[in-house]
Formats: sequence, C-alpha cells, structure tokens
Amino acid sequence: RKLHTPHTHPSTMAAAQDATPVPTHTLDVLAFRSAKRARDLFVASSGKMPTADAPSRADKLACKTRDEYSAVRDVPAPERPGRKKAGGDAPLALTMGATPTTAGGTAGTAAKGSGLAAGSSNVLAKRPAQGKRGGEDASAGDGAGYRNALALRAPTRAKPTWHPHWKLMRVISGHLGWVRSVTVEPGNKWFATGSLDRTIKIWDLASGTLRISLTGHISAIRGLAVSDRHPYLFSAGEDKQVKCWDLEQNKVIRHYHGHLSAVYCMALHPTLNVLMTGGRDSVVRVWDIRSKAQVHCLSGHTNTIGSILTQGVDPQVISGSHDSTIRTWDLAAGKCLSTLTNHKKSVRAMARHPRESTFASAAADNIKQWYLPSGKFIQNCSGHNAILNSIAINTDDVMVAGADNGSLSFWDYRSGYKFQQLDTVPQPGSLESESGIYAMTFDKSYSRLITAEADKTIKIYKEDETSTPETHPVEWSAGDMVKKARF
Repeated sequence: RKLHTPHTHPSTMAAAQDATPVPTHTLDVLAFRSAKRARDLFVASSGKMPTADAPSRADKLACKTRDEYSAVRDVPAPERPGRKKAGGDAPLALTMGATPTTAGGTAGTAAKGSGLAAGSSNVLAKRPAQGKRGGEDASAGDGAGYRNALALRAPTRAKPTWHPHWKLMRVISGHLGWVRSVTVEPGNKWFATGSLDRTIKIWDLASGTLRISLTGHISAIRGLAVSDRHPYLFSAGEDKQVKCWDLEQNKVIRHYHGHLSAVYCMALHPTLNVLMTGGRDSVVRVWDIRSKAQVHCLSGHTNTIGSILTQGVDPQVISGSHDSTIRTWDLAAGKCLSTLTNHKKSVRAMARHPRESTFASAAADNIKQWYLPSGKFIQNCSGHNAILNSIAINTDDVMVAGADNGSLSFWDYRSGYKFQQLDTVPQPGSLESESGIYAMTFDKSYSRLITAEADKTIKIYKEDETSTPETHPVEWSAGDMVKKARF
C-alpha cells in the first residue's frame, strides 16, 4: 500500500531555497544602534529648556514659603511699652525744622504757643496718620517707624562654643629629615608621610608602627594624596616630579612631567579622575590620572603656589599663593573665576570645612574664613605671631593651625575664639629651633590630629577626656564679640 505524500507547491519550494538566514549582531552593535535611534529621536530638542509654567512656579514658591515660614508667618508684632494702641494719638516722629511739643500738640500749635515762626528749627511734630481709611490711626506703620529710629548696631560675632582641650597622644620617630607632608587613607587604617630624607613612610594609624618605606624621589617630598577610588598614592617633591604609586605593587607606575620647578602641593578631585598640582612655577597644573596628559595649566598667580583645595561643585579648584592672593577656578573652562586679595602675607595653607560650603586660609597676618562659591569674607581669626604653615578643620567646628615656632592654636570655627594654644616639644637630640609644624590633618573620624614637624617626628593629638567646662572655661566677655576688622 502506498503512503500519501502531501504535495508542495513549486513556488513555495523556490522561496525556501532562496531565503537567507537572519544575521546575528553582537551586543555592542545592538547597543550602538539603540543609542543612535535615541539620538535621532531627541537631537531636535537637544539643549532646549522646557517652557516656563507660571502657575507651577507660583505653586512651588507657595509650598516652599509654607514649609519654611509657616511657624512665624502669622505671629503678631510685639507691642512696645509706652505706646498708644490703635485709636489713640499717633506716635511722635523727629523731623527737621520744628520745635519740641507735647504728645497731644501739633506743629502748628507748638509754633503759636512758643511765639516762633512755622519754619523754626527742632520741632517734634506729630506724624500724619496713614491708615487704610481717613479716620483710622496709622498704628500699622508704628513698627516701621520704630525700626527706623533705632541706632545702627555694630556687627557682632557668635558666642563661642565650648570645646574639650587637646593633648599629645603619641610621638612617632623614623624619618631622618623634616617631615613636610601627611595624608590619611580613606579607610582610616594607615597614613603616609613625606620627608626631606626623600622617603615616603606608611604608618599604622592605630599602633603607630611602620608598615613600609617607599623610595624614588631625589629631593624633599612636599605633597601627598591618596585616591578613594583607586589603590593609588600620589606624591610631589622638590625634584619637579609628580609620581603615582600602585599600593598593590608598592612601585611607581606613572610620572607626570611638566612642572618647571619644585612642586609644593597637590589635591585629588573628589569625583573626576584628575589631579591638581602647584609649586614654584606659579601655575596650577591639572593632570588626567590615567593618560598622564596635562588637561589645563591654570596661570594667573605671580608667585609660588602654596596650597590647593578641590571640591565637586564650582569653584572646583581653589589655589592660595605666596603673592598673598587666593584664586577660584572654573575647571571646565580653565579660567579664573575670582581673586581674593584680603590677605597681606603669603597664603601657605587652606582647609575646607567638611560639612559647610566655607573654607579658611592661613597666612602670617590672619586666618580668614570665606563663603563658597561667592568668595565672600566672613571673619578674621587673629592672635598668632608666627608664620602659619598648616591648617585643619574637623566636624565639631574645631580649627587648628600650626606655625613655624612650634605653636599649635585651636579655634572655635564659628566665633573665631582661640580656646587653646600648645607649644610642641622637640624630641631629644634635635635643635631647639627645630620645632616648626609643617603639615597636619585630621583622620577620617576627626578625633585624631596628626602633625608633621621639623624635629623629624610625627605627633598625634586627641581630646583630653578630663577636660570639662569647669576645668577649662571659655574666657569670653561681651566686648570681645564686636568685629574689629571687616576685611
């Protein structure tokens, strides 16, 4: 018996023979095509801001106003003693060209009663009523007139906050030369120091023991920075070299060439892979960490760059120089945004507040505080009689400055009140003049202060547990609160 075979049309068979397999593409090609379609879809509206919606903006402002000022929006104005309430006589206003009268009199009756002409001088006239209706008294305008009559008050400082005093916790020896730089790694387990003995030493923060020494520079090491995204340590020295150390291999993997003289300071950008360095060639150089290329050369200073600060928002770079100026920079454009010229001496150190948009700059004349991003001056912190080389600020509003003569000054950052001063003691065997403090930093918990000093030691300070407001009171008087300097 024959099996029945279904018949296939000849055209269907020809089409099946001519069909080609569907090509398969890699993931990169598909992603590129998807991105290209998205670009073609939105390229027409690229860079165009949405149209302003006035009702939405009004609703937004109304919500903000209610959230911020709802508690005080409907509070009645306080009544002052000795003033008539609504419906009584209007308060008296001092005007030019009149004679004094009683509260119930007017300028005209005062002139008649005293026999003086209407244009006489020194008359205390009654203020005309300015109510909503002609018969109402102007009690609503009473507060404004009272405020205008107040004398101008001198600007005052904030009352100082009590802080525990600090004491020496540990002295670490090991370097053979002045210790010029210090930095703490993001994990708060170790810190690194650079010295005139041309070595970088890494110390355990908890025990103070030496972990490793790195050699490679041929002159003093003046700047150190540890990356929080890569296992890299960056160093800068007076040999014009900027090096990148791989901490997994403990060796140099990159060099950044371009400085014409000694490099004194460096800073890593918190979000971008760029490194800022400055030194005696009076420029701030911005480096791409990976490619070793120089991105920008920020020029404008006329003397040595002593310190550099960076932050994630504009101004992303702040530089302090020995030409006694501070400059803020636009990192994208590579141009100077503003120049702060309040200092009269070289700016050797700067520190940014860890929780505020403010920073402090240290020079031999004063420590000055500034707002960011405007660069507006806040106040001076004076009282030291030496050249300041380093400054640090912690989250408890304690500002510390170290000087050439070995003095360590502790300030309340808010009020500018100096609540403690310590004098470092040189280690035995060193000269008495070798007591300068060249660098300092707080650890990542802001409870330990690490100083790098000229007696070849690293000193660690901590808060004194026995310090109380009774044992170390704030010696403050109301006369100390007047701001004596405005710039």
